[in-house]
This record gives sequence, structure tokens and C-alpha cells, in this order.
Amino acid sequence: MAEKRTPALLIEDNRYCPGCGHGIINRVLAEVLEEMGLAEEAVISLAVGCGGLMMYSFGTDWIQAPHGRAAAVATGFKRVRPKNCVIAYQGDGDALAIGFSETMYAAIRNENITAIIVNNGIYGMTGGQMAPTTLPGQKTATSPKGRDADTTGLPLDVIAFMKERKVGYLARGSLHSAREINRVKKYIRAAIENQMNGGGYALVEILSPCPTNWYMTPEAAMKHIENTVETVYPLGEFVKNGEKVDA
Repeated sequence: MAEKRTPALLIEDNRYCPGCGHGIINRVLAEVLEEMGLAEEAVISLAVGCGGLMMYSFGTDWIQAPHGRAAAVATGFKRVRPKNCVIAYQGDGDALAIGFSETMYAAIRNENITAIIVNNGIYGMTGGQMAPTTLPGQKTATSPKGRDADTTGLPLDVIAFMKERKVGYLARGSLHSAREINRVKKYIRAAIENQMNGGGYALVEILSPCPTNWYMTPEAAMKHIENTVETVYPLGEFVKNGEKVDA
């Protein structure tokens, strides 16, 4: 069995916690960009948060966006340089809390960018506080007895919001198994193809583990995604080529 080559875009070891999903996603994104011949044309708008650590290990051009504004920065760059492959890379806290307005209005305007939102249901870099995506009953640093949906509302499903708008592509994947990681790669490729073909806004949301702040082993965190998180956030493609996909 031949050893799989490490993508050239991965220029050094990553700086994520053991078991974090960002490293897997970075690897998949690097593979897609190299396979599509877009490594030199890609520009990544980086969020504030754990995902921003990819600046040290990912060899594309990148822009550090203000907190929550990665979609807005990506929009500006794409409008000025429409031939580049422009990606907004954010965690759920950055994209769906402080940056929810910028995230949604990029979709409402159907901006021709690709967004990757890494959803681990928590604020990872700041110590494991409750996020808009935190599950009901989930314990965090700011919900030590578990999230109370009666007082804080239900988890935010960004794809449910966006699929009612005119957008090019929407998908949600998971990292809990090799099969699902391969599907995530397919979704990222489709989202980038959508952009390069002028198809408008594309989003891939990825359910990802945070063993550090979930207080789980990496193996238990993956099982938690499969058995619990996916019951709240269903997987699949929801919009393709600007049209809703039948369930």
C-alpha cells in the first residue's frame, strides 16, 4: 500500500490541540486546492479563533479578518480580484455569534465566495463557553448545568436559515469517520467549483470535535458527533447549482 503524499500546502506541523478537527479539515482543503490546480490562486480570509492558527501551517495567501468579519473581508477581496479562489474559514462562534450578520448578508447578497464553518458547538479558544450552536443540555464553562433552551433558545442551524435564500451551494459534513471525511472533501470541492463557475455563495458546515473543551477523549468526541450532534444537525447537500436538493 503506497503512502499518501502530504500536500505541499501544509508547510509545517499544525498548532491545534490533540484530536481537534481543524487539522483534518486543513489537510482536506489542501488536497482539494492542489488537485484543482488552485493553490496559487487561493486566498483565505481567516477568522479570530482556533481556526486562525492555520496561518502558521497553511501555505496559501491569507488575510486576518477582524473578529466575525471573515465573510465581509472575503467579499471585498473577491469583488476586487474576481478570478481568485476566495475562502472564508471560520469557527461557529466567530461566524454565527459576533459575525452572524456578516455571514448571513454574504449569503443574502449571494456573494461569489466559498465559506467553511467549523462547528464544534463551543467557543474553543476562549475556554469552552456556550455558543449559538451548543446543544440543549450541553455543559460548558458558561452553562455548567447544561444549556437551557427555555432561556437561551435552541441551537442555531445556519443551513436552515440559508436554504430559504438564493445561494449556490449548501452542505453539511462530519469528521466522525473516514467515509464522512471523504464526503467533506467532496463537498469542499463542489463548493469551490461553484465559486469558480460563478455560481454565487457556497457554504460547507463541518461538524468537528473539540476534545479539550468537551472533556472527552478524541475517540469519544467522534462518537459524540455521530450519536448526538448529528441528530440536531443533519448531514448532506441541501442546495446544488442554486436549487434545493430533495430530502
